[in-house]
This record gives sequence, C-alpha cells and structure tokens, in this order.
Amino acid sequence: MFAKHRMGGGDMRVRLFGALCAVALATVGCGGSGGAPPPAAGKYAEGATFTMAIMEPGDLNPLMTALSDPRNVGFFLYDTLVAYKDDGTVVPSLATTWKTTATSAEFTLAKGVTCADGTPLTAGDVAGSVNFIADPANKSQLLGLYVPADLEATADDAAGTVKMTVKTPDPFLLRRLASVLVVCGKGLTDPAGLKAGKHGTGLFQIIESVPDDHYTLAKRPEYAWGPGGATGKDEGLPDKVVLKVVKNETTAANLLLSGQLNAAAVIGPDRARVEQRNLFKSEIRLMFGEFTFNQAQGRPTADDRVRRALTMGLDQAELQRVATGGTGAMPEGLTMQPRVCPGVTTTALPAFDRTQAAALLDEAGWVKGPDGMRAKDGTPLKVTFLYLSEHGDPGKSVAELMKQRWAEIGVQTDLKQLTTPQLAGVNDGSTDWDAGWIQVNVPLPSMMVPFLSGDGPPKGANWSSIANADYDRLVQEAAESTGDKSCSKWNEAEEALYRKADIVPFADITQPLFGNGAEFGRLAGSFAPSTIRMIAK
Repeated sequence: MFAKHRMGGGDMRVRLFGALCAVALATVGCGGSGGAPPPAAGKYAEGATFTMAIMEPGDLNPLMTALSDPRNVGFFLYDTLVAYKDDGTVVPSLATTWKTTATSAEFTLAKGVTCADGTPLTAGDVAGSVNFIADPANKSQLLGLYVPADLEATADDAAGTVKMTVKTPDPFLLRRLASVLVVCGKGLTDPAGLKAGKHGTGLFQIIESVPDDHYTLAKRPEYAWGPGGATGKDEGLPDKVVLKVVKNETTAANLLLSGQLNAAAVIGPDRARVEQRNLFKSEIRLMFGEFTFNQAQGRPTADDRVRRALTMGLDQAELQRVATGGTGAMPEGLTMQPRVCPGVTTTALPAFDRTQAAALLDEAGWVKGPDGMRAKDGTPLKVTFLYLSEHGDPGKSVAELMKQRWAEIGVQTDLKQLTTPQLAGVNDGSTDWDAGWIQVNVPLPSMMVPFLSGDGPPKGANWSSIANADYDRLVQEAAESTGDKSCSKWNEAEEALYRKADIVPFADITQPLFGNGAEFGRLAGSFAPSTIRMIAK
C-alpha cells in the first residue's frame, strides 16, 4: 500500500511506487526497465554478479502489493506492457504497439515472450493479471492505484491482443497500466508461487531465497522483449544478481565503498563520505518526509482541530533539516518530479503557531493542566506515532523531535518503530496508531486517490480513513476534465487535504543510488534492471 523512498518508486515507485509507480505503495515508480546508460570508460565485464543492498521485501506477489521494497525486487522478475522514459516518452516492452483513448487501451504483445518456466506468455495471461487486480474480492493494494476500479480486460490469444476498457474517463490510463507487473498464467492459480517471486516474465528469475539475508537471481539468456529493445544478450549484463538485505545504512555504505556491494542507496549521514569517492550515481527527487493521522472513529486525530493543532505545533522547516541532514528541500506537492500537474502549493497547510495550536485544542475540548492536555473526564491527550526502521537515524531524530515539540503544546507521544512488512498491520487496521511517517511516492495525482479516500482498513487502501468531502468532489471534477483544467482541479483537491491536515509533507530528498563497479539507469524514477552494466576491473 505504501510507496516509500528506498531505491525509488515504485512501484506506483508501491518506493506505493515502488512507488507507484514504487507504493513506495511502492516507489511507487511508474515504469519498468529501460535503455542502457552511456558506455563506461572501460570495457564492460561479462559473466559477472551484481550485488545490491535492499530492505527485506517480504511478500513478492506483484498483483497484490504496492509496497516499494517488494516492487523493486519485482522489476527484476516481471515486465510491464510498456515503460516510460523520464521525458514522458513511451517505449515498448511486453507490448510492441498500443493505442489508447481516455476510456480504453489496446495492446499487441511481442512475439515469442516466454515465462521463467519456458511456457509462452498469452494475451489471456495479461488480461488475467489485470482482471485479478480489478476484482475487489482479491483485495489487491493496486486496485484504484494502477488499475481503475471499473476496468475490464479482454484477450484475443490468436491475435495476441489485449483490450482494457473503463467507464470513467482517465487521462492517465496508459501511464497507470504501465505500472502493472505482468505475471504468467500459472501464477493466477498459485498465489504461494507469486509470493515467492515465481511465474515471472522478466529478465531475471529467483534461484535462491533466504529471507532477511539475500535473494539470488539468474539472468534469462533467452530474454528478448525488454523495455526499449533490451535483451538478455546485451553487453555487460550480469549473469547473476544478489539482492542483499542490509538493514543499516552505515553498513551498506561500508560494503559499497569496500566493493562488496555494486549498488546501494545512501541518503543519511554516510552520504557525504560516499560522495567523496566520486562513484557512479543515479539520482531521483522523492518524497521522504510525510505524515498522516489516523482518522478512524474514536481516535483523537479524527477531529480536524486536533490534526491542525498537531501540525501547527511543528516547524516543518526544522523537521526537514533534521530528516535530511540539511540536504533536502520542502516538498512542492504529493507527486514525484517531474510533475504532470505542476503549480500546486503546500501553503494551505496549517503554519507553525504554538499559540493557535493550543487554542484549537481548547476548542476541541481538551483542557490544559499541569501535566498536559486532558479531556474533561481526565483522559490525557496521547498520540502513538509510527515511523519506519528504514528511515534510520534521521527517522529516530525526527520522531524524538516531534515528541518534544508536541510535549510543548501539552500532547503526550508514544513512539513506535515498524519494519516495512509490519506495515500490513496498518493496512488491515490491527496496528494501534494515531500519526505516522509513512510516505508515498507516485507520479500521478490519480494514483494517490485510493490512499486518501474511500474505504479504510480492512476493506480499502485508505489507511488513514480520510474523509474529505472537498477532496472527493474535486477529484471527481478532475477525472471528468482534460488538459490544464484537469490539472487545476487535481491541484485544488490536493490543497483541500492540506487545509484539514489530512496529509502533511515536510521533506523532499534527492536520493542517490550509488554504483561501485557497475552502472545502471532508471525509467520514470524506477530502477531499471535491464540497464545494469558491469564494469571490467
């Protein structure tokens, strides 16, 4: 459901994309792999092994998760129908040709595509992947994110074509569908296999899995349908990939500098010493600091006056400096850059003002006492704040700072650190929380909608149980508009969230993925496995 910062989006960048793509749920980044980087100064190495630091991905099922960690692994194992370059150009992948309208997309598949087990990929397999996500009974986190809720896919196996239609016009339809990782037909009846990363259509396949330690992948030499014409015989591609679980960023930096890793994202205090080595670097600007409030019934943060007061009790510029070590920037909106709808402003967020924060809490019925704010029955105003272990030392520092600042307006705070797999408890409603630093990276404003409206846990992806009537209305108007008018409505919808402190972005980062002994590229923000090139020593 969440697309976080590690390794780019995904989905969605599924970091909610990886972000999208990618929620980072996964980046959520938006696309898959793409063209190779410029040639290295030296000769490319053949038959090499590429080793990359990752966080433990957990469930790898690409039809279910929008979390960026599993989606970043998924880009190695599964392909998309088409892919997007950073300049917005669409390139072929599993599909060689396509035609789209605001309510339909038709794809003609490449010839000779095979699954990891050697069986041919059919148009029916592709339609099955999309229809699985579209079926609400399957409770996929990608429903409404990459696949519109009213989408239906039909296939013609003989012609090798797949047609997808929606009833509600969607100006971003092709770009959303470009984030769907396609699985082979057997995967539709083998959820355990998909959970383990099987039934793939991508350049690599898993040959060994040791959760919490490493995942070993082997190149498929027969692969000939990659994004932008990539093949398994391209010069410099590694024969094997080792995705090594490294939970500590300092450890990742040390392994990278010593040559034991070929790639690692380093964004914290160790970034400066890594930068000094002048290693290869691929960068993307991502949302890093962003928090929401649990608005489920019975929570103190269900009251927008409490949410606004808590936001006013924080100096967002101060949070940004602590979160990024002074290397970040204040966000310019909720979606990844380059933004398809520029011009949104976060100035509608409640501004830092402790006096006004206290007044709002008083208005909401909380009475200031010698030991903090309390309800009339004596219940203290206490919030449980979540942050992720992958945020590292900056995450702990920001959490402690927020606790201190909220104490200054009479609010008690319990801090709770979670791992990425433990976010499932937020999605199903079993985790106790009131506020949480859980950022999403997606390229399209429409991809944010499932996270910010509709059903909350356990039925929907709206993990904060946000119910903002202005946002819902403006989203509907945006969906019915085109061009500049559509973007103005999307931007107004986003600002409606800020006014009620439904979501509070406070820090963007320029996230570098460093390479030592290897080069690589991205498409639409997502790490692109087919662009890996190993450098000869």
